[in-house]
Amino acid sequence: MRIDEYKGFDGIGLGEIIATGEVTRAEVSAAARKIIDEKNPSVNAVVSIFAVDAPEAGRAIQKGSKTGGPFDGVPFLLKDYGQYLANVPTTGGSRLFVDDVRSEDSTLVKRYRNAGLVFHGKTNTPELALCATTEPVLFGPTRNPVKLSHSAGGSSGGAAAAVASGMTPIAHASDGGGSIRIPASCCGLVGLKPSRGRVPCGPQPLEGWGGLSTIHAVTRTVRDTAALLDISSGPELGSPYYAPTVDRSFLEASYRDPSPLKLALRIDSFSGGPVDPEVATLAQHALAACSDLGHHVVDHVLDVDPEVIVESHSAVALSHIAANIDARLEKLGRELRKDDVEASTWRSYQLGGSISGKRYAHAIQSLHQQARQLAAFFASGIDILVTPTLAGLPLPLGKLDMMSDDVETFSRLFDSMIGFTAFLNDAGVPAISLPLGWSSQGLPVGVQFIGAYGEEALLLSLAGQLERAGLFMQQIG
Repeated sequence: MRIDEYKGFDGIGLGEIIATGEVTRAEVSAAARKIIDEKNPSVNAVVSIFAVDAPEAGRAIQKGSKTGGPFDGVPFLLKDYGQYLANVPTTGGSRLFVDDVRSEDSTLVKRYRNAGLVFHGKTNTPELALCATTEPVLFGPTRNPVKLSHSAGGSSGGAAAAVASGMTPIAHASDGGGSIRIPASCCGLVGLKPSRGRVPCGPQPLEGWGGLSTIHAVTRTVRDTAALLDISSGPELGSPYYAPTVDRSFLEASYRDPSPLKLALRIDSFSGGPVDPEVATLAQHALAACSDLGHHVVDHVLDVDPEVIVESHSAVALSHIAANIDARLEKLGRELRKDDVEASTWRSYQLGGSISGKRYAHAIQSLHQQARQLAAFFASGIDILVTPTLAGLPLPLGKLDMMSDDVETFSRLFDSMIGFTAFLNDAGVPAISLPLGWSSQGLPVGVQFIGAYGEEALLLSLAGQLERAGLFMQQIG
């Protein structure tokens, strides 16, 4: 299979030509490996590359078995954080976790395997997924394939850079404050954060960051995002959250134009930070495009308290960061040393350890009230809320530095990346970043579409309509 042929297909397209016998699984995997070998030295997206004849590369190649699913035999990459391949290290981009090996696959990894996806490697992430850019000390920075001097975003930056450069059509990603949507925006991809409880996190642990974190993927097409959600969604034994069931497949929803929707726009950051006028303008243009497709734009204000949002999200996230590091240290039988982790992670660990049980409980209650507030907003008659994905433009590499002691600058730049995304993790609602524009610097800019809890199908339906209307930016790779 020629490289240009491989890169011309999305995941479903590759699955179709494998199923018809036009190409073999081995030929497709060989093409993927060739692109990884060619592109990875420049973008540094994949930090662990598997041989296609090794067990961890995926059983579909070895056995030639057919699952009948849309992704049977399709190359796939797993983020090096949070989800575990049995007997393969999961470093989380951290020197503290370089030899962290689990004895069993995560529930979600089993679902990917059963769908016939072929694991070709693991993708780069900032240390413990704690940054909106992917520049860990352990593996070095991931570069944006559109502009190598710039960040691919984070924390799923390796996944996004791999897909944007054509290594695989889809890649696993996770999102605790924007980590799917941010790199999707930076790299010109589709990035859906599902509703809390839609996709399993376990079995160890059964939730991420007290329910803030969820899991899915970055893709080049809406239908790949939808079809993968059909495969991965559904509770596992012991799940603390159950997303509402759906009456049709997500893939089917992505193929159908929605009835006229009521859309509202917000260009003020949920965190209260400044917003670049360029990203605000592109969000306004996206809303106008929706209007041209027959949807209704309504004025409706979502009133939130930025201070409460930032405080509650920080308290919950930092507490879990500290607890996760402590669990690792207990296993290693020692205390944390400064050279174990990056400067920002060290600060997060110290802050997390100082949060009292009372403060944590108060933060959890605050998150629940924020979710209720957002639910009331959608119950008032709004179908979808539209915002910029990022409050700023993709950053040059080295700007958002986890080794920096300049906390004020770090915090300001970090907020420019998560100001529109983290609140939605708090509330547990689905949100999708779509590649709907370019900045004046020639960088992709995503626009975020937010739905009520459990309404992924509606988001995918609108996203598919926008894609079919030719509104997605032309992809590179």
